[in-house]
Amino acid sequence: MMDHEVEWLEAQKIETSVDLLAAAKQQLLFLAAVDRNRWLYDGPALESAIYRYNACWLPLLAKHSESSVTEGPLVPPLDCEWIWHCHRLNPVRYKTDCEQFYGRVLDVSGVVSSVNGNCKLKTEELWKKLYPEVPYDLDLDNLVSDKSSHPEKCTKYDLVSAVKRQSPFYYQVSRSYVSSDVFLREAVARYKGFLYLIKKNRERSLKRFCVPTYDVDLIWHTHQLHPVAYCNDLEKLIGKVLEHDDTDSDRGKGKKLDTGFSNTTAQWEETFGRRYWKAGAMYRGSTPAPVTSSPYVSDVLVKEPTSKEEFQSLIQVPDVEVVEVLLEIIEVRNIPDGHKGKLSVVFSKTQPDSLFDAERRLTILSEAGEKQVAFFQCEPTGELRFQLVSSSPSKIPVAREPKSLGFASLSLEDFFSSVITQLSVEKWLELTPNKGSKTDPKPISLRVAVSFTPPTRCPSVLHMVQSRPSCKGSCFFPIIRKSSHAKSSTHVVDETQTEVISLQMSDGATLKGDHTAQRQVIGVTDSGETRVLAEYTGTFWSLLDSKWLLKHTNVDNPLFELLGTRVVKILSGRKLDYEPKHCAKRRTDEDFMTLVEFSKQHPYGKAVGLLDLKFGSIEAEENWLVLPGIVSAFILNTLLKRGGSNGFEATTKVAQQESLKSNGLKEESKETKLVATVENKVKGNTTNRQTVAAIIAPEKGSGCGGGVCSGECGNMVKAAMASGCGGGCSGECGDMVKAANASSCGGGCSGECGDMVKAAKASSCGGGCSGECGDMVKAAKASSCGGGCSGECGDMVKAANASSCGGGCSGECGDMVKAAKASSCGGGCSGECGDMVKAAKASGCGGGCSGECGDMVKAAKASGCGGGCSGECGDMVKAA
Repeated sequence: MMDHEVEWLEAQKIETSVDLLAAAKQQLLFLAAVDRNRWLYDGPALESAIYRYNACWLPLLAKHSESSVTEGPLVPPLDCEWIWHCHRLNPVRYKTDCEQFYGRVLDVSGVVSSVNGNCKLKTEELWKKLYPEVPYDLDLDNLVSDKSSHPEKCTKYDLVSAVKRQSPFYYQVSRSYVSSDVFLREAVARYKGFLYLIKKNRERSLKRFCVPTYDVDLIWHTHQLHPVAYCNDLEKLIGKVLEHDDTDSDRGKGKKLDTGFSNTTAQWEETFGRRYWKAGAMYRGSTPAPVTSSPYVSDVLVKEPTSKEEFQSLIQVPDVEVVEVLLEIIEVRNIPDGHKGKLSVVFSKTQPDSLFDAERRLTILSEAGEKQVAFFQCEPTGELRFQLVSSSPSKIPVAREPKSLGFASLSLEDFFSSVITQLSVEKWLELTPNKGSKTDPKPISLRVAVSFTPPTRCPSVLHMVQSRPSCKGSCFFPIIRKSSHAKSSTHVVDETQTEVISLQMSDGATLKGDHTAQRQVIGVTDSGETRVLAEYTGTFWSLLDSKWLLKHTNVDNPLFELLGTRVVKILSGRKLDYEPKHCAKRRTDEDFMTLVEFSKQHPYGKAVGLLDLKFGSIEAEENWLVLPGIVSAFILNTLLKRGGSNGFEATTKVAQQESLKSNGLKEESKETKLVATVENKVKGNTTNRQTVAAIIAPEKGSGCGGGVCSGECGNMVKAAMASGCGGGCSGECGDMVKAANASSCGGGCSGECGDMVKAAKASSCGGGCSGECGDMVKAAKASSCGGGCSGECGDMVKAANASSCGGGCSGECGDMVKAAKASSCGGGCSGECGDMVKAAKASGCGGGCSGECGDMVKAAKASGCGGGCSGECGDMVKAA
């Protein structure tokens, strides 16, 4: 068999008579234009477009292809071009229809897309002359789709179904980096590799259903949209016109798409020695539900942005770039004796960032025999660090620390210099032995495959942190530090815990009978400068010296509008790109509001921000939204939590919840204690960005879960035959490694359970584990993480039979070591218990330890930290 690289070079010799990179960019622009006119996807307008395509466009194109019937290029109307687009994506049927009705394949030569500018005047004149009763642009008020009067030359191909199959495609390729040159160059190269596999199969008389990734499919579509070139190129390559079968959409296990994709992956990697899965090229999930069925036409006079916004300097949010990463550990060589079959790789970043700041674990393909891929987002800085570890089995029911066999690293910055030349690499990395280890003449090496997306702007995530003297331990907003401005200031911090501004709601003139009337939002900078950021006028809030206004719409959805230089509607729940996907029991949508911008570019709405009412945070996709967004979030958070005091009436279910108190705080519960901590672990709950480290299940895993697991369980590694993510898994369970036959993530696991390693037959993550349980190691048969563990339990080591993390442990229990039979972290430990060491049978951290107890040493049999200790429990040492 030829060397992998020789095979790849042979594939790259495949010639196409189309500039596929430039044509792919053109296709993306066209698909975006169609998506702004979604009446073309279904209904009477689609029927009318199909009629016009058959009766007008194809005959006109046929005349033009015989002899030019107009000066300059021919420009199809948008609706006709869309139907033509979908017809051509069945290249065999399109060729047959054209030859039947016109004697030849009607090509794109001499035709320019309708999105290419103002060159359609000549075509409009010709259209009017040939079809005087049919307007050039589709008239939505006078649709023509008389089925009883079919054109003389009309395909019997079901174009309605073809359109419905192609409509969801744009969502899969609509991310901004897809149109970048470096991404498309690699896509063209991979498309040639895809054609090479098909060629090899035909030469071997193998009937295989090859399934493309979305980058390859984009280029394949691009090629088909040039029908003459496509027919000629494919007949030259494989002796026939390659069919494009888009009729299968069932992605279920064992179905045609699933088995075809698995087989294509295997053949690709065997042939070329490089990975088929690629960052930015995989299935994104189904298209989010639209927020409106008709395009938005604004009746609001949008204010022009001023050349210099005086408020911009008030908030300094750093511009951060983000890349998506797809990582797989392929092989290990020169393994020391006694370690084969026990190896895995722990990976991290040498410069942790707000997106990726933990260690994650992956198995090795050559060792495990199953494909496991990590998907995560991070900043394109520093290095990826790989540690090869060996886990030895133990007869003692206590987890052993894995043995480290060495380290290796891969620089991210080498990829993301001023000019990005490649987005994927697969290479051997030689491991550096641990200090004190003997140098082996044959060093251990790891084969690592990693791909990236081009960098894009990372959304700004800001958290509102309330400082309130009367709030002990866990408040609705977490305490970062004491306020120097007022008794009830709200600090706005970024994901590095840097305060960007402090906000206060000040009392204005009290209305008669309304003793909670508040009129202004005051901003206080670090320098002590005070500015009025918003004022209530009696009917709406005026923001930033009247540059924006926030008003209630008096309808259920949208609830509010933010109007200024943009038109933004604030909708209840998580919408569009924030719509929950994958496998997690959804947090109630009452906790969220989505900020959706409407414009000519996005008439059906574009999600530009997400407000999390429960945890007091806002995610802003673009810089212009940061300041008006955080001021609006503060107003809505404050007033809705008070049940609609001055400013807006209590019209939402959120405002009507019985647990809302007049001071704006929520009753403490397991869930509300999950609020942002000093370590800033809230991003898994406050945003719907792709999880920090996604690990895709191996092919034999049965599914994400049986039970009611319906939201985003994160990216887990599931062993073959593992039953599911769990019945009731409702948060981001993180990157768990579950042994075969392990029953589930847990019944009620609703937070980020972190990087847990569970032994076979361990029952669950825990019944009610709703926080970040951290990096726990649980021995076989340990019952759970804990019945109610809702904070950050840290890096705990629990012996077999230990009952739980604790019944109500809701703060940061730190790095505790608990002996067997220890009852819990504490019966109400809600602050930061620090780094405690508890002996066996010690009763607890304390019966109400919620504040700062300091560094105490307690004698044996002492009952607790204290019955009302309300500080930080610090680093206590308790005797047995």
